[in-house]
Amino acid sequence: MFSKRTCRDRGREGDEMAYRKVDQKFSLRTHDVEPDELPIASLELEWDMEKELEESAFDDFGLEDSSQPHVSNSTQNTDLDMEFIQPSTSPRGRFERLQEEASYHTAHHLRQGPNHQPSSFYKKAKLFTAAIAIFICGLLIGYYGRKVSTMKKLPNNGTAPSPTPSTSTVPPDDNTVLQEIVQEIGAESIKILFRNFAQLAADSDSGEGSAASHVMEQWAASGLMETRLVNYTVLLSLPDAKPNRITLTNSSQCFYPNGQQCSPRSSAPRGEKGKRDLLGSYAAYSANGSLEAELVDVQYGTVDDLLNLRSSTNFTQKIALVKLGQAPLLYKLSLLLEAGFGGALVYVDPCDSPQNMNTSHETFWISLNPGGDPSTQGYPSIDGSFREYRPNLTSLLVQPISAVLAKELLSSNKMASGSGCVLLANSSSDRKTVRLEVGTVADYKTIQNVIGRLKGSVNPDKYVIVGSHHGNGEELWPSSASIVTEIIQAVMSHVRQRGWHPNRSILFCSWGGTAFGSIGSHEWAEEMEHVLQVNAVAYVNLFKPVLGNGILHTVASPSLRQLAADVINTRFSLNCTRQEKCSGAKVHSAQVEGNNDFFINHLGVPTVQFAYLETKTPAGPGFISEALWARDVSVVESLDPSFRLHETVAKLTAEMILRIANEPVLPFNVLDVALVIQEQLKGEGESSRHMLAFANALRESAQLFQSNEMRPANDPKERDAVRLRMLNNVLQNLEKNFIIQQVPPGYYRNILYRLDEGSNQFSVVEEAFNHHQLQQTNQTLNTVLSKVMNSIRAAQAYVKAGLEVFENIRNTKKHTLDF
Repeated sequence: MFSKRTCRDRGREGDEMAYRKVDQKFSLRTHDVEPDELPIASLELEWDMEKELEESAFDDFGLEDSSQPHVSNSTQNTDLDMEFIQPSTSPRGRFERLQEEASYHTAHHLRQGPNHQPSSFYKKAKLFTAAIAIFICGLLIGYYGRKVSTMKKLPNNGTAPSPTPSTSTVPPDDNTVLQEIVQEIGAESIKILFRNFAQLAADSDSGEGSAASHVMEQWAASGLMETRLVNYTVLLSLPDAKPNRITLTNSSQCFYPNGQQCSPRSSAPRGEKGKRDLLGSYAAYSANGSLEAELVDVQYGTVDDLLNLRSSTNFTQKIALVKLGQAPLLYKLSLLLEAGFGGALVYVDPCDSPQNMNTSHETFWISLNPGGDPSTQGYPSIDGSFREYRPNLTSLLVQPISAVLAKELLSSNKMASGSGCVLLANSSSDRKTVRLEVGTVADYKTIQNVIGRLKGSVNPDKYVIVGSHHGNGEELWPSSASIVTEIIQAVMSHVRQRGWHPNRSILFCSWGGTAFGSIGSHEWAEEMEHVLQVNAVAYVNLFKPVLGNGILHTVASPSLRQLAADVINTRFSLNCTRQEKCSGAKVHSAQVEGNNDFFINHLGVPTVQFAYLETKTPAGPGFISEALWARDVSVVESLDPSFRLHETVAKLTAEMILRIANEPVLPFNVLDVALVIQEQLKGEGESSRHMLAFANALRESAQLFQSNEMRPANDPKERDAVRLRMLNNVLQNLEKNFIIQQVPPGYYRNILYRLDEGSNQFSVVEEAFNHHQLQQTNQTLNTVLSKVMNSIRAAQAYVKAGLEVFENIRNTKKHTLDF
């Protein structure tokens, strides 16, 4: 045994010995060491209570020593006579001896037994500490090694795919959250929500206000606490207490709009259905009064139909019998008014009616309001605003009628048959005179919007807006309301459990007053217009998502068509349905009904909408739906009893929302916009030379922009915060360049949208070309062509200026390298 003094003296003889720090030795020798292999178990724990042991051992055994334990050079020999090389202490810290001096070797060559070694406790305590430290290090190394290897694999243990432009823009964690949210959406949950809303809609005493409050309660219960009601007092056109009538003056036969003959008994309808059939068939915002005039069958009331009749018929103050379809109703009524008509009877030909409906005897109502509160056109209906009382938005007397009554007025025996369908037409040369009596009541009512916000984490001032609607029991609003609520539930569950938030804010909106002309969405957007002009990124529309069980009908802005197609193809490649036949996605940019009008035509915001329709495509797609049928919500369950179609629309919609809200670079395709412009200029002839030149320049700039855009989209190193903001602003505002002023009634001001899916030209150009045949002048056509050309030129200049975002970055990098 050596004394405390001897150990310390030996520790100071650094000039005669070689030393190395113990932590270095530990790193080299602990690779294969396991805790149970240490020789501690074989040591006899004997305590020496001498004062020298206490001083030497506990002086040297501290926190710093325990953090760097000593490990033997051998892990196999556990004999008590084995030589252990003990660490010494120097003024610079703990070290391990590598070479022994001769004198020291002579004095300590033979190891002393346990009973004669005063530092026995010191050695054993250090070895025990070393074992614990090694065990903990082993656990940590194993845990983190396993975690890293697990992160490199997919949930199905497959190898992670290489990044592609369509998937690499979403960080892995966010992409996982996105897929988890989509997977949480289920048909059974949507069915429960639907029946909950349907029960409220079926309550005859519940109005739109009750529906709005119930929607807000459901959203709040789902976790979306930042929710509020927004009220607007607006002018609504309601049916008169006295039913409207159509009388054949030749025979004095009187009819109600549903085809029922007038009688004293029927003038006082009984029950809700009776009131709805007799009073609910009207044209909101029509002129009031009566007119007795000759009835003229104008078929669909298009320019071609009027040209065919103009040579043989005087239209002045006549009553037109016109079908819905092939063009917006407001546009066709403007043509009738321009031609001199004084009234119009509107009906749906059975050949054009939805496949799942027998509309021959059913009545409907229509709205002649292009959008918003008629008493405050151009500004919101808020307290203090000036209100102009405008109960009638046209001087025409307009009345919708059933197909049965139209057949009676036409003296036609042609109706739909099992082998085919024959369109209704006048089969008699006899001219008929009718007396039309129309009455409506205008009154100021309060409508309510429900607005909920999920705040973004990185760009909270940028909004992805999701719009559905609510109404009374005569509207099929529970479908869209249940889908939006299910999406909110799935999203908020991850917000609560993980603290996850999207990159951009998501605004969930349920609009009121939709049937009267998208009043709720117009008023809110007008009130927030200056904010939305800068901050609105996209609008996702949910409007009557299940109107049939045939085909998936997708409408999207050109800049969102590629993303919508990718989402659809991914979804159906995983779950290919009979209806889709896995034939690929078909995405169109065509006019549709709903609450997206203001966002498309005033704000220039990219939009997208998914809906299931019947396999059969009616004449004039998108315009038969202008007829508002009094349909019970139970018809929805008959179309989709399993709610699988609702689930599909919900998942597609949710993925679109989350992709737009979360990807660092907005997933908008600039090149697709340029290609759409070029496609619609084909066949325009000599007058399109200048437009084609600008369109070609737009495509070249778009191609260059797109190639530069993919760099920050795919490479996180390229995502400088300022650069991303500038890039996304360019993408967000591109479609604003294609909004023109003074378009025909019912036409979109955004020229990127076609009138219908079959059109291959700009709708406004096509209309101007046809219309000039009625006016016999080219002034309108030339004006429209100039507006379209200026829009294309402005877009080309805008994209070219956007390229400076990348040019400035390159110049900055080059300047930095020069330094």
